Amino acid sequence: MVECLQKNWCSENGENRGTCVFKEEEMKYVLVTGGVVSGLGKGVTASSIGLLLQACGLRVTSIKIDPYLNKDAGTMSPFEHGEVFVLDDGGEVDLDLGNYERFLDVKLTCDNNITTGKIYQSVIDKERKGDYLGKTVQVVPHITDAIQDWIERVAAIPVDGKEGPPDVCVIELGGTIGDIESMPFIEALGQFSYRVGAGNFCLIHVSLVPVLNVVGEQKTKPTQHSVRGLRSLGLTPNILACRSTTELDTNVKEKLSRFCHVPAENIITLYDVSNIWHVPLLLRDQKAHKAILKVLDLPCITSKPMLGEWTARAQLCDKLIEPIRVAMVGKYTGLSDSYLSVLKALLHASVACRRKLVINWVSASDLEDATAIENPDVNRAAWDSLKSADGILVPGGFGDRGVEGKIIAAKYARENNIPYLGICLGMQTAVIEYARSVLGLESANSTEFDQNTKNPCVIFMPEGSKTHMGGTMRLGSRRTYFQVTNSKALQLYGNQRFIDERHRHRYEVNPDMVSQLEKAGLSFTGKDESGQRMQIIELYNHPYFIGVQFHPEFKSRPGKPSALFLGLIAAASGQLDVLLKKSVSTKANGYTNVMSAGSSHRYDNGVNGIHSNGKSNGLHA
Repeated sequence: MVECLQKNWCSENGENRGTCVFKEEEMKYVLVTGGVVSGLGKGVTASSIGLLLQACGLRVTSIKIDPYLNKDAGTMSPFEHGEVFVLDDGGEVDLDLGNYERFLDVKLTCDNNITTGKIYQSVIDKERKGDYLGKTVQVVPHITDAIQDWIERVAAIPVDGKEGPPDVCVIELGGTIGDIESMPFIEALGQFSYRVGAGNFCLIHVSLVPVLNVVGEQKTKPTQHSVRGLRSLGLTPNILACRSTTELDTNVKEKLSRFCHVPAENIITLYDVSNIWHVPLLLRDQKAHKAILKVLDLPCITSKPMLGEWTARAQLCDKLIEPIRVAMVGKYTGLSDSYLSVLKALLHASVACRRKLVINWVSASDLEDATAIENPDVNRAAWDSLKSADGILVPGGFGDRGVEGKIIAAKYARENNIPYLGICLGMQTAVIEYARSVLGLESANSTEFDQNTKNPCVIFMPEGSKTHMGGTMRLGSRRTYFQVTNSKALQLYGNQRFIDERHRHRYEVNPDMVSQLEKAGLSFTGKDESGQRMQIIELYNHPYFIGVQFHPEFKSRPGKPSALFLGLIAAASGQLDVLLKKSVSTKANGYTNVMSAGSSHRYDNGVNGIHSNGKSNGLHA
């Protein structure tokens, strides 16, 4: 038995209620499922629940279950499933794990993302080794047992940098109740709720309560059917989280309570808000934490959720007026989830700089000469969008579509002193552009796009695989050492000798061309421990021109913006000099946060704090 972690767990109104104890081995589990339609925001809901419980003093970890057969998200197109989020250990996972890390400020592992592919592979590997002793291997019990064992094992792993297992594990089941592919997981979770016992398992079902424009009435039938389907599969919800455009009417809650067998006080409204940072506050205001703690048999936790800083940030985001325009020049601009972490990092930095973020979406191929000939109006609109921006960001990507447009964007930023940040491919295209324009090497290119180029500025990494796609890149946290003392990136990172950032790439700058490029004025200010891998480029005679081989967006947090994104927004808003002078300020995110200070945007009645021109992409136009 262990005592409560905080004394105020056992006091209410100043009165001591005695020592509250619970068994050390009893992990508490919160399962979040979804019904009616996909895209309701289960990831944000699960993240917000975790944050709320964390604010009550509990240590929280998270697991995302994706029922698809892929082993991980690494080989999936962003158009299929949004961005691929990369973890410290190199795991290529669902973007919802990015939400968990940002909301909870934790470091998850690849095992925190369970897929059908991983489960089946582990079971088949055991069968090949003879671990089942000649038994017929079946979905029940072998697959379902493997799922339960995986959850129990991963839930006990600390993710907050402290010793000992967490107190609560929040599990999100991807997809929608009724999907064929999720049936083994639903069966396993039904067994799991019995396995861990009453008082250790809480099921929160996220459903939709639509409002028909014709009558303006909130309709409960979709949620009723969803809950009925859930119950028929052996799972009974303890709490309903109802998505709707407006707050649920009292009579609607009573109706749902009657037909879904859920107490009215356990029916939470998750209505549209101005930005997703308000979602934990919605839960808190409706006392969702009390309902969860009651189901989990933790009545001794009576402290109010400590969300003062979070509340201030959410309110500040709503009040920002002065815009800052960033042109996002990419390949997947038709789906903003493809660049979700980049958008979040820009938002974190914009709020820190007290600016309202506006995204100018620019499809890279629209900037190219071929588009100017085939569709001049589209080309003109793309250029207008690029030229109206205060800063330019070229994110990572794969394949040759739009590459020439990204090179054009880098050239425009360099020649017109527009703040520029290139990430991964965005750094490589900046190097190619410099070689072509400054060194005069017109054929300069990456071997990814032209294997026979006479001037290969970017080459395939020697340890990579050209036959297998999944898990064969340079992945996860890698160390970068600064090479100079007068680097803007160095100052933004707090003048540290080295930094650790996450990577995801197959190609890198050709070390044989580095000397030639440096003589022409392109500085490679960050390299790996061998000195052969180029990690950061800068132009000294430019207000802000930085390219990085890694992905700094994956470690940005709402209260701890990524250093390089902060630098971009500060440069674009005329605050960079002040920012660099304060580079000895508060440490944050493993580097210095020199300014005082979110999956999805689906909760937003518009923005998630981000505005957009042109295409809506789910963002506010």
